[in-house]
Amino acid sequence: MQRRQLLQAAAAGAATAALGAQAQSFPSKPIKLVIAFPAGGPTDITMRALADSAGKILGQSVIVENKPGAGGTLPAQNLQASAPDGYTLAQIPLGVFRLPYTTKLTWDPIKDISYVLNVTGYAFGLVVPADSPLRTWTHFVAWAKANPGKLSYGSTGTMTSPHLTMELIAQKLGLELLHVPYKGSADLMQSILGGNIMAAADSTGFAPQVEAGKLRVLNTWGAERLAKFPEAPTLKELGLDLVQNSPFGIGAPKGTPDAVVKRLHDAFKQAMEQESYKTALARYDMVPMYMSTQGYKKFAADTFERERALVEKLGLAKPS
Repeated sequence: MQRRQLLQAAAAGAATAALGAQAQSFPSKPIKLVIAFPAGGPTDITMRALADSAGKILGQSVIVENKPGAGGTLPAQNLQASAPDGYTLAQIPLGVFRLPYTTKLTWDPIKDISYVLNVTGYAFGLVVPADSPLRTWTHFVAWAKANPGKLSYGSTGTMTSPHLTMELIAQKLGLELLHVPYKGSADLMQSILGGNIMAAADSTGFAPQVEAGKLRVLNTWGAERLAKFPEAPTLKELGLDLVQNSPFGIGAPKGTPDAVVKRLHDAFKQAMEQESYKTALARYDMVPMYMSTQGYKKFAADTFERERALVEKLGLAKPS
């Protein structure tokens, strides 16, 4: 018995040493970070700043790859076919936790992703063209009620947080709106500026257009007014008991060694503290929003349950 225990201890020690060596030698080639939205939008710009700093810390490039569509869930799906070696990472937007309730999946968003850390979260709001007759939220609601199904608004995709929040608002106020989905903020901004839609529900990717005098903010969705748009009321101020923010972070394939996850976590956490990242976030009224590996994993599990209730409340759950 003693010999068996010694052999088991030796095997465990060898495994630990191997993992330690793997972490020390990782990475030995560039890392791919897949993000959920197109080039040129707030996610792309801020994540490239983060990836650049993380790459310098890791000693290998972190290359951003854009994979928009499917409500921001394609990067997480991409992990399911990737080797668990730390060389393929993915942005995990909130939409990932809604996916099983609306789509038949062969994988589990909680069990089949190795959560690394949370890095930030979106601030949201609703904008209209600067010359729109819908000058305030009161005008928006009145026009929508007088013209059921005709007030068009765009979002960054079906089942994303902007889409579901607008549908929840519509449900609360008895509105019938016309939803037009886009692949990301860049496409959405191009469309509203081109006069194709009447309003846009988005993260604060609209900030540069507002500052340029091309768009006007009707409301924002945080617990408090945004410093960049102090004149825009929150949903709570408008009588809607809603706060919507949308933390997102980075995940790796299931089975990625703990030592590699720790190496990635430590590098990206350090990258979050760099001024280049904070400056990129501030452009869109975003801030660093750190969650540790364990904290992010718990957040994912809690969000998974909370999103079930939202999808069911809106009647969007897939038939059982």
